Amino acid sequence: MKLIAFAFLGFAISAFAQTEVVTTAAQTSKPTSSPKKKTNEANKNPFGPESKSEGPITTEIYADEASFDSSKNVGVFTGHVKVFDPRFNLQSDKLTVYLHKGEEQGLEKAIAEGNVGVVRDRPDPNGGPPTHAVGRSEHAVYTATDGSVELTGMPKVQQGLNLHIATSSETVMVINQDGHLNTHGPSRTEIRQEPKEEKPGSPSPSPSPKQ
Repeated sequence: MKLIAFAFLGFAISAFAQTEVVTTAAQTSKPTSSPKKKTNEANKNPFGPESKSEGPITTEIYADEASFDSSKNVGVFTGHVKVFDPRFNLQSDKLTVYLHKGEEQGLEKAIAEGNVGVVRDRPDPNGGPPTHAVGRSEHAVYTATDGSVELTGMPKVQQGLNLHIATSSETVMVINQDGHLNTHGPSRTEIRQEPKEEKPGSPSPSPSPKQ
């Protein structure tokens, strides 16, 4: 797959696709790295830990096909779509990206369709490692203004060992930018607990005497 890059001021979107079109704004970001390095990045697991970076936010989009309408600031990506962003990771069959117009150019909204999977981190209030919120659905909308991801199409979200599943096609689940989940509509929640391990050398409980 070959590189398609969209760079807008401090915000950049890069994508791999089967075309050789390269579109950049007047003010570009730093030169892209070698194709070999990018090819390795395309194989990254979108459900792995999110990478935290300083400076301008960069969103990488990998896909089999990509097209961009500069007059509408809309990009469409299809086929094995993978998104790597410091705020979330996502995969889907199709992704439509909308960018702000005017001076504040950057990601406004992203709509994912088909076999959607999205990962967000929920920070531990006690300072421990974050909990991954893994959502799956047929449709998802990311809105940059509030950082929320809205899942529709029989969504389900797993946080740790707990699983939250929609029981109606009308159910909507929203994962906010802090990883908190809000559900609107019927759902089922499965709360699981790992069995406690017995300490070495601890006596086994004696059987009850027969009556």
